[in-house]
Amino acid sequence: MIETQKPTLLAVDDEPTNLKVLNQVLGNDYRLIFAKSGPQALELAHSKQPALILLDVMMPDMSGFEVCEQLKQRPSTQAIPVIFVTAMQDEVDETQGFAKGAVDYITKPISPAIVKARVKNHLSLVQADLLKAAQLELIQRLSHAAEYKDNETGQHIIRMSRYCHIIARAYGFNEAHAESLLLAAPMHDIGKIGIPDNILLKPGRLDQDEYRQMQTHASIGADILAGSSSALIQLAHRLALEHHERFDGNGYPNGLQGEEISIEGRICAIADVFDALTSKRPYKEPWPIDKAVQLLQEEKGKHFDPELVDIFMACLDDILAVKAQYPS
Repeated sequence: MIETQKPTLLAVDDEPTNLKVLNQVLGNDYRLIFAKSGPQALELAHSKQPALILLDVMMPDMSGFEVCEQLKQRPSTQAIPVIFVTAMQDEVDETQGFAKGAVDYITKPISPAIVKARVKNHLSLVQADLLKAAQLELIQRLSHAAEYKDNETGQHIIRMSRYCHIIARAYGFNEAHAESLLLAAPMHDIGKIGIPDNILLKPGRLDQDEYRQMQTHASIGADILAGSSSALIQLAHRLALEHHERFDGNGYPNGLQGEEISIEGRICAIADVFDALTSKRPYKEPWPIDKAVQLLQEEKGKHFDPELVDIFMACLDDILAVKAQYPS
């Protein structure tokens, strides 16, 4: 049987007895390394990359606050969570410690149960952050995969995802919800990797059969993203499936109407169409901004949610700033 490698913890204290106690409490579950001074702690944190640091506050020459501050200033160590360990009689400003970047405090004499629980909880948070980062990287890599099929996709997905974020915030999404839309929106056209190049890159208008095949990219994208337990990928699935639905029910693939289309899908539709109209494509030149805006206005209640068109217009300066920042 292969033994799972234990997470490494760095314990820092100028008193050897305190380090021995921490080893007795945590040594069965973790691999501990030890430092008896601030400079030694900084060196070990950089070279050994522990999963978490237990840091004494009151140390000679260099306090725990100073160590923590330097850890958070260094790219190689700034992500490592720090838990301060301090004697109950020490006069410690906890606010100062959190301002330096610590995630928690533990008081001496330590309670073994509390130490184990705090360490386990914070390592779980680290794992959750790593999982989220992996999901985001997967989404970004899949989004980039579409660039191999369509050279225009790269800047398009950057622009339209930022348009989505702007519209969502103006609509009333909180920042977390708007950020999820920003991160999921690049996946809306992932299904185009299933469309033949002679259709996707055709320099003229598609005939009826070609257009029907192009329409399948929405269902292909939804199939690629279906069945995930990740909320972010579930959102990306909705966007892939719904970004060509129309407010009047005449869109595809399912002919959804009005609020049958998710609010995220309705936002994505406006952002996607505006960027497509104002960008060069193999089959057309970019439209002037005023012409594209006019079409959005004319399509209120038909292609687009009327309320969202009004919000888009109110945010037009911000939209155009993004367009200028990420030119094709």
